[in-house]
Amino acid sequence: MMEDEILRVRLEVLRREHRDLDESVAALQARGTADMLTLQRLKRRKLVLKDKIAALEDRLLPDIIA
Repeated sequence: MMEDEILRVRLEVLRREHRDLDESVAALQARGTADMLTLQRLKRRKLVLKDKIAALEDRLLPDIIA
């Protein structure tokens, strides 16, 4: 596999994990059974994933200033 293909696969894995965490947070909040520490950890993990996703997207589609 070429580097771009590997990055695209990694990007999709991170996006899927971010989506799963988002659904988990929403479900826990809807049920009202989650403690705040658990929600904070999940949300922090989502932010880390979001940063990694943005970094990979920048590597795949760099900004071109014309």
